[in-house]
Amino acid sequence: MNQKVKENILQKIKQYDKIFLFRHVRNDGDCVGATKGLKAILQATFPQKKIYLIDADTAQYLEFMGPEDAPVAEEEYRDALGIVLDTASVGRISNPNFSKVVELIKIDHHIPVEPYGDIMWVEEERSSCCEMIVDFYRTFADELVLTKEAATHLYTGMVTDSGRFKYTGVTGETLRNAAVLLDAGVDTETLFARLYLEAFEYLKFKAYIYEKMCVTENGVAYIYVDKAMQEKFGLTQEQASAVVGNLDSIRGCICWMALIDNPDGSIRVRLRSRFVKISDLAEKYHGGGHACASGATCYSTEEMEALIRDADALVKDYKEHNEGWL
Repeated sequence: MNQKVKENILQKIKQYDKIFLFRHVRNDGDCVGATKGLKAILQATFPQKKIYLIDADTAQYLEFMGPEDAPVAEEEYRDALGIVLDTASVGRISNPNFSKVVELIKIDHHIPVEPYGDIMWVEEERSSCCEMIVDFYRTFADELVLTKEAATHLYTGMVTDSGRFKYTGVTGETLRNAAVLLDAGVDTETLFARLYLEAFEYLKFKAYIYEKMCVTENGVAYIYVDKAMQEKFGLTQEQASAVVGNLDSIRGCICWMALIDNPDGSIRVRLRSRFVKISDLAEKYHGGGHACASGATCYSTEEMEALIRDADALVKDYKEHNEGWL
């Protein structure tokens, strides 16, 4: 079935002279890598077509991947094809002009919570949306052109969304797709330096995290990055959100989360786990995502505390009925 869907997507790409690419708000390496990688492939393959990627919100840590296109008049969308990548629901599409295109294609690897688009290609078992774009290229390698630039963008998304290939969802096919990108000339030394080198001041903040983090009775590690903490260390929203990655190696904790004060008064929640499914919990708190990597939003400290209690109960139930969770 997916083969036919991919064939339909390629035919639509060939049909239109103008294509707009879209991704989700609060962007990450996967949605940026997928949109930029697909754009580079399409530009190299169809130089006569106009390919646009317009998004005013680019995460600071991904600025090395280059700028987006300048905004265009709304009329430009009305005779174009739109492709939305790495976005489960229309409410999370960052550029609202997606609704003005003639036809819309959805390419995504999240749990399908909201069907949309004229063509939908969803593979929730994939480790990243970038992996799907590599698969798309490999399916039509005799027709499409993979440049070093495209490969670098796609490899960035694969690496960041898979935790450098250690998360659930990484398969032999994931690594075969990654190998295609490496063969195209990705400079991994430079890429990893851009992604993972940290400022000295941020390292001091990480030490502070380990002092302030909490662990619930049944094994949920969490840290509340409130406004005071953000101001104390001069954190951007991206840096504050990245804190969740520092809680992933605590023995006995199979769920961990970072709770970050947003400027609008809400609290962003980044949920991660091993073994136990947390996407249903995220959906209960205005979010969603993957089985072991989700996001949510709380609108009061009381709601945040309720989420922590629910997470603790979820972990307790899992541990009581399962073995092998270390």
